[in-house]
Order: sequence, then C-alpha cells, then structure tokens
Amino acid sequence: MTHNRSHIWVFLAPAVLIYSVFMIYPLLDSIRLSFYDQSESGELSFAGLVNYIALFGDPNWSGPFWNALVNNLKFFAIHMLVQNPIGLMLAAILSLPKLTARGSYRTLIFMPTMLSVVIIGFIWQLILSPLWGVAEGLMWNVGLGDYYDAWLGEEGSALITLSLISVWQFVGIPMMLIYAALLNVPEDLTEAALIDGANHWKIFWRIKFPLILPTIAMVSILTFVANFNAFDLIYAVKGALAGPNFSTDIMGSFFYRTFFGFQLQLGSPTMGATVATMMFLVILVGVMGYLLLIQRRLTRYAM
Repeated sequence: MTHNRSHIWVFLAPAVLIYSVFMIYPLLDSIRLSFYDQSESGELSFAGLVNYIALFGDPNWSGPFWNALVNNLKFFAIHMLVQNPIGLMLAAILSLPKLTARGSYRTLIFMPTMLSVVIIGFIWQLILSPLWGVAEGLMWNVGLGDYYDAWLGEEGSALITLSLISVWQFVGIPMMLIYAALLNVPEDLTEAALIDGANHWKIFWRIKFPLILPTIAMVSILTFVANFNAFDLIYAVKGALAGPNFSTDIMGSFFYRTFFGFQLQLGSPTMGATVATMMFLVILVGVMGYLLLIQRRLTRYAM
C-alpha cells in the first residue's frame, strides 16, 4: 500500500520559502559579493580573491581582522568557562527534589534574558560609571573599594567586563536547557542510588551528568554560534569603534564598520561581504568540528 506524502511538502513549503528568502539567499549573495570590487562610481566588477588577499595581506585590514577574531575567541572562552558552568550549577540546584520556590528562582534568573540588550548595556554603564555609578560605593561597603577601577574604560579589562555582563544576562539560557535535560533523567536511577547510600553530589556527577552530556555539548555549540554573531552589546556600550582603542572589537562590530563605515572609515559593501563570509566560515568550521569530533563520541558513548 502506497501513501501519498505530497501533503508534507505543503506544510514544509512556507517554512522553506521564508528560510530561503531571509537566510539562504542573503548568505549566498554575500559570498558572491565578496568576489567583487566596487569602483568610486559604485559599479561592481569581478575581482576574484583580491578582497581576501587584502583582508589577510594588507596591514590596514589584517590587523583589525585578527584583533577582532582574537577578541571574539576571548569573548567565547569567557562564556564557556563562566556562563555554562554557572548554568550547569544552577540547573543542578533547581533540580533538587526538596528545593522550594524553584519556579520563582527560574523566573528571576531567566528574566534578564528577556530584556533588551540596549537596556542591559545602559544599566550596567550607569552601575559601573566612576562618576555616578553605585558599584564603587557598594565595593567600599564590603571592604573591596581598593579593587574598584573604571573597568569599561581600561583596555585590559573592558572586554572581560562586557563578557561578564553578557554572562549575567544570558546565563538563564544554558540553565533552562540543562534543567530540562535533568528533568528527563529517569527517577528510578536516582532513587536506586539514594537507597544504595549515594548523596546528591555523587548522583549528579556519576548518574545525571553522563546522561546530559549531549545537552551540554549542544549548549556549547549554541554558545559558540551566538558569540561569533554577537554585536549588539558591544555597540550599545562602546559604540561602533569598540573602544578603548578597539580592545572590545569583535567580528560583528568589525563587520559593521567595514560594511557601513563609521566616522573617517568609508563603508565598503564588498569588503564587508568578505568579512561576513569569513565569519560564516569560522562558525562553519566550529560547527563541523563539533559534529565530527564531539557528536560522534557522544553517540558512541550513548550506544
């Protein structure tokens, strides 16, 4: 007996059409545009790999590009080493069976995620401002006033500070994903471990943690993709120049200045498309590395 599955395409067509128009076509057109050069009159002419050679060989382009890429890797590393472990810890605490008011805790922790990044950036600028911010006074009250500094204004600390602000805002996402995975762990396993005398610490690391490894891996790759697409917080707090002295410049802000121009820097759609293509390749390499190196091992472990 044969089944007519043409109705499947009827339901898939709207999503495929919207995704193709707003995602696939702009991506392919950006890659195409990266192989062209624009004259002063605005006419496009095929230039091959000239833009890529300039991006990697011209000091005026290669220096800012590598600076933005390295800063983006630092931005990602801080999220991986701070945000995701905190999200894991919070999810583990919220999954404890005897915890009361867990719904309120989940809401409070996840609430900053729903706020606008512009609002978050403005609020933290006010809090950390050395002129009218409350951070200095609070630190003096707890005996840490000597450690206060204008963190957003120092080259060595501005990127770390912005990364931690981002961690504070988005820690609720990995927490909720891991928390949902922990709820799917069979209760029979944890109850048997409790009967055998295991405490919650041993139950988590020896039973629950191995079972949620696929979710943790998924959270890691989502963090990677999101961090290399980041732009809004840097722009909201430090502007397009990503100061001081481009110390907070990441791939998103570098692309913005390259494509649209800013102050004395003229915008170049073709070079902007080249930077966007490199961002896509970096994300593609990271995702493919995850699928080939990590996902396969997790699949074997689950089997």
